[in-house]
Amino acid sequence: MTDVTGVPVDPADVLHTLFRSEQGGHEQVVLCQDRATGLKAVIALHSTALGPALGGTRFYPYATEAEAIADALNLARGMSYKNALAGLDHGGGKAVIIGDPEQIKTEELLLAYGRFVASLGGRYVTACDVGTYVADMDVVARENEWTTGRSPENGGAGDSSVLTAFGVFQGMRASAQTLWGDPTLRGRKVGVAGVGKVGHYLVEHLLEDGAEVYVTDVREESVRRITDRHPQVKVVADTDALIRVEGLDVYAPCALGGALNDDTVPVLTAKIVCGAANNQLAHLGVEKDLEERGILYAPDYVVNAGGVIQVADELHGFDFDRCKAKATKIFDTTLAIFARAKEDGIPPAAAADRIAEQRMAEARRG
Repeated sequence: MTDVTGVPVDPADVLHTLFRSEQGGHEQVVLCQDRATGLKAVIALHSTALGPALGGTRFYPYATEAEAIADALNLARGMSYKNALAGLDHGGGKAVIIGDPEQIKTEELLLAYGRFVASLGGRYVTACDVGTYVADMDVVARENEWTTGRSPENGGAGDSSVLTAFGVFQGMRASAQTLWGDPTLRGRKVGVAGVGKVGHYLVEHLLEDGAEVYVTDVREESVRRITDRHPQVKVVADTDALIRVEGLDVYAPCALGGALNDDTVPVLTAKIVCGAANNQLAHLGVEKDLEERGILYAPDYVVNAGGVIQVADELHGFDFDRCKAKATKIFDTTLAIFARAKEDGIPPAAAADRIAEQRMAEARRG
């Protein structure tokens, strides 16, 4: 049995992840089933120390329920750290709906899901993720007031991918500043794996900054959307080819997790990894492998926080300029993490964890 990153999953390990004390454990996991609509979902709350748990809903065809639970647990924990480092008064949560959204997603299923979220009474605030979109959140919101990522017509902020990409770009600029002394990608070769909801916006920022961009995506239409508008963008066959591009300066994983693993890290040609995908490190220890190869890793949950900044703001009356100003600070946060890593003699991923854990611990003591 494996999870979506290809890593083996043992059902016993799922329970260990839920209760393990060294990472604080998870506060609550809810298994949801509605036979009438075919809904099977998992809602995981990692922490509410800083406030209501906030995180998106992923709709994905998991092979087993154990894989779905494992993914929800990992994603929820990541949201706790992401929200803490983004300076938000929110804990971390995540939900996954099991199934192929193109096959089973219906209005009735989304409404049933909304009722389950509402049953938590505001402890979990949901939003979009892989497989769910603004229109879906509009439906969920009909049964659940704690829904963000809605359309402007329905009181929401719209697509959070815009600021997610903007934040990743700020993290990339900070990485360039740290490694090359200049916060620009001008003249640099940047490879983007996954040019869907977030990736195609990131490509726009990179081209505007003067980067030489390489892309790949499993969906041909996503690549074509880029090349039709920007014929100068270079297309490679797949991620395996992208990470081996000669002279690549930056690698941006923007699809599913597990992109950095025992197979990919040894052959990476890039000197910086900075992308939008969640849970990029396939397992503990990969961050050390990157450091040993001299590759600067910008922690994923730090640089991809623009989207959650946007949806969190939606709860207080959305203001795009206010959100963009907060997302711009991802540049400074990333620089601070690199500085802390150097000071403590640890990889940036560990430094980011320490800073986030400190904020959550202070909130619990308070």
